Amino acid sequence: MQVAIPLYDGMTALDAIGPYDVLGRLPGATVVFTGEWTGTVRNDLGNEVLTVEKVFAEVSSPDIVLVPGGTDVLSHVDDDAEILSWLRTVDATTTWTTSVCTGALILAKAGLLTGRRATTHWASTDTLARLGAVPVAERVVTDGKYVTGAGVSAGLDLALTLVGIIAGDQVAEAIQLGIEYDPEPPYQAGSVAKAAPELVAFVREFLKPVHPM
Repeated sequence: MQVAIPLYDGMTALDAIGPYDVLGRLPGATVVFTGEWTGTVRNDLGNEVLTVEKVFAEVSSPDIVLVPGGTDVLSHVDDDAEILSWLRTVDATTTWTTSVCTGALILAKAGLLTGRRATTHWASTDTLARLGAVPVAERVVTDGKYVTGAGVSAGLDLALTLVGIIAGDQVAEAIQLGIEYDPEPPYQAGSVAKAAPELVAFVREFLKPVHPM
């Protein structure tokens, strides 16, 4: 089972690395980082932290595609971007087509989420709707073979959900225990529903330059 994670400049590293650490432990799975060119890409903090191993043409029939998000992704992925045509092509044969955070905007821009229920980072929900999807305020949303995760850290939840579906609860629980994913955040401000309204307003304003709204 091949899991393909497309990389591009401006992506958020945890969107890719979180699911990679889970799906890479799925029995029988191999993960490949793919992109327009081989070599390192810069994340949204400006660091060269991830490396494309194979170009899109070399990854023609993955079983699972997982598209990470990033800041201002639509400025990095224009209408003629190779990632869009690659996604449309491989989606014809994938078992699962998935995304984390604003990776859903890329799937939607490729036309793969039109009329489908999906989630994304809370600050980009309106953009997701404008791109034809039906936004749902949930951490992980499944619509047929399309599975989308909310902002950044939700990639771990999405990946564990997939493992549970593919290999069963026991395998998913074993991976969860192995990576000791048992979050106890020191603050209770991890979602719009929990954060104070003034904090939501502050963060929304802060994110405007980087999250399409």
